[in-house]
Amino acid sequence: MKTKMEDIDKLIKDTLTEEEAKFYDELDEQNLFQMLGGLFKGKNSWLAFIMNIMIALVFGLLIYSIIQTFDVENTNDLVLWVGSVLLCFFTISMLKIYMWMQMHRNALMRELKRMELQISSLSSKMPE
Repeated sequence: MKTKMEDIDKLIKDTLTEEEAKFYDELDEQNLFQMLGGLFKGKNSWLAFIMNIMIALVFGLLIYSIIQTFDVENTNDLVLWVGSVLLCFFTISMLKIYMWMQMHRNALMRELKRMELQISSLSSKMPE
Protein backbone atom coordinates (compact mmCIF):
# COMPACT_ATOMS: atom_id res chain seq x y z
CA MET A 1 0.00 0.00 0.00
CA LYS A 2 2.87 2.34 0.82
CA THR A 3 4.41 1.97 -2.64
CA LYS A 4 1.08 2.62 -4.37
CA MET A 5 0.68 5.87 -2.42
CA GLU A 6 4.24 6.87 -3.29
CA ASP A 7 3.56 6.07 -6.96
CA ILE A 8 0.39 8.16 -6.90
CA ASP A 9 2.24 11.06 -5.25
CA LYS A 10 4.99 10.82 -7.87
CA LEU A 11 2.41 10.82 -10.67
CA ILE A 12 0.69 13.86 -9.19
CA LYS A 13 3.98 15.73 -8.79
CA ASP A 14 4.85 14.99 -12.41
CA THR A 15 1.64 16.67 -13.60
CA LEU A 16 2.14 19.76 -11.40
CA THR A 17 4.23 22.77 -12.17
CA GLU A 18 7.29 23.45 -9.99
CA GLU A 19 5.42 26.01 -7.86
CA GLU A 20 2.41 23.72 -7.43
CA ALA A 21 4.69 20.80 -6.49
CA LYS A 22 6.35 22.90 -3.79
CA PHE A 23 2.92 23.86 -2.42
CA TYR A 24 1.85 20.20 -2.56
CA ASP A 25 4.89 19.19 -0.49
CA GLU A 26 3.99 21.77 2.18
CA LEU A 27 0.55 20.14 2.53
CA ASP A 28 2.05 16.80 3.56
CA GLU A 29 1.03 15.12 6.82
CA GLN A 30 2.26 16.72 10.01
CA ASN A 31 3.40 15.18 13.25
CA LEU A 32 1.83 16.05 16.60
CA PHE A 33 4.16 18.95 17.39
CA GLN A 34 3.64 20.51 13.96
CA MET A 35 -0.12 20.26 14.44
CA LEU A 36 0.15 21.92 17.86
CA GLY A 37 2.23 24.69 16.32
CA GLY A 38 -0.41 25.09 13.63
CA LEU A 39 -2.91 26.15 16.28
CA PHE A 40 -0.85 29.30 16.86
CA LYS A 41 -0.86 30.33 13.19
CA GLY A 42 -3.66 31.90 11.24
CA LYS A 43 -6.74 33.90 12.07
CA ASN A 44 -7.60 32.18 15.34
CA SER A 45 -4.13 32.15 16.89
CA TRP A 46 -5.28 34.68 19.50
CA LEU A 47 -7.90 32.19 20.65
CA ALA A 48 -5.29 29.47 21.14
CA PHE A 49 -3.18 31.82 23.25
CA ILE A 50 -6.15 32.81 25.40
CA MET A 51 -7.19 29.18 25.83
CA ASN A 52 -3.69 28.20 26.97
CA ILE A 53 -3.67 31.06 29.47
CA MET A 54 -7.08 29.91 30.72
CA ILE A 55 -5.83 26.33 31.04
CA ALA A 56 -2.84 27.54 33.09
CA LEU A 57 -5.09 29.61 35.37
CA VAL A 58 -7.58 26.79 35.88
CA PHE A 59 -4.71 24.38 36.54
CA GLY A 60 -3.44 26.73 39.26
CA LEU A 61 -6.94 26.83 40.74
CA LEU A 62 -7.05 23.03 40.55
CA ILE A 63 -3.83 22.69 42.54
CA TYR A 64 -5.09 25.23 45.10
CA SER A 65 -8.42 23.35 45.40
CA ILE A 66 -6.67 20.03 45.93
CA ILE A 67 -4.53 21.52 48.69
CA GLN A 68 -7.58 23.09 50.33
CA THR A 69 -9.45 19.78 50.10
CA PHE A 70 -6.92 18.19 52.44
CA ASP A 71 -6.98 21.13 54.86
CA VAL A 72 -10.72 21.44 55.60
CA GLU A 73 -12.35 20.11 58.73
CA ASN A 74 -16.00 20.71 57.88
CA THR A 75 -17.85 18.27 55.58
CA ASN A 76 -19.73 21.05 53.76
CA ASP A 77 -16.46 22.78 52.91
CA LEU A 78 -15.00 19.46 51.78
CA VAL A 79 -17.89 18.99 49.34
CA LEU A 80 -17.38 22.51 47.97
CA TRP A 81 -13.63 22.00 47.43
CA VAL A 82 -14.15 18.60 45.79
CA GLY A 83 -16.77 20.21 43.55
CA SER A 84 -14.21 22.86 42.65
CA VAL A 85 -11.66 20.15 41.80
CA LEU A 86 -14.18 18.41 39.53
CA LEU A 87 -15.16 21.68 37.87
CA CYS A 88 -11.49 22.42 37.16
CA PHE A 89 -11.00 18.96 35.66
CA PHE A 90 -14.05 19.39 33.43
CA THR A 91 -12.98 22.87 32.34
CA ILE A 92 -9.47 21.77 31.41
CA SER A 93 -10.86 18.72 29.62
CA MET A 94 -13.29 20.76 27.53
CA LEU A 95 -10.64 23.30 26.57
CA LYS A 96 -8.25 20.51 25.55
CA ILE A 97 -10.96 18.75 23.53
CA TYR A 98 -11.70 22.00 21.70
CA MET A 99 -8.02 22.41 20.86
CA TRP A 100 -7.81 18.82 19.56
CA MET A 101 -10.88 19.50 17.41
CA GLN A 102 -9.13 22.55 15.95
CA MET A 103 -6.08 20.42 15.15
CA HIS A 104 -8.36 17.93 13.41
CA ARG A 105 -10.04 20.75 11.46
CA ASN A 106 -6.65 22.03 10.30
CA ALA A 107 -5.69 18.53 9.12
CA LEU A 108 -8.95 18.23 7.17
CA MET A 109 -8.40 21.63 5.58
CA ARG A 110 -4.93 20.56 4.47
CA GLU A 111 -6.37 17.42 2.87
CA LEU A 112 -9.09 19.44 1.13
CA LYS A 113 -6.47 21.81 -0.27
CA ARG A 114 -4.48 18.83 -1.55
CA MET A 115 -7.58 17.45 -3.24
CA GLU A 116 -8.40 20.84 -4.80
CA LEU A 117 -4.85 21.11 -6.10
CA GLN A 118 -4.99 17.62 -7.56
CA ILE A 119 -8.36 18.22 -9.21
CA SER A 120 -7.31 21.54 -10.71
CA SER A 121 -4.05 20.02 -11.93
CA LEU A 122 -5.74 17.06 -13.55
CA SER A 123 -8.56 19.12 -15.04
CA SER A 124 -6.10 21.47 -16.70
CA LYS A 125 -4.25 18.49 -18.22
CA MET A 126 -7.38 16.80 -19.61
CA PRO A 127 -8.16 17.32 -23.30
CA GLU A 128 -11.50 18.96 -23.93
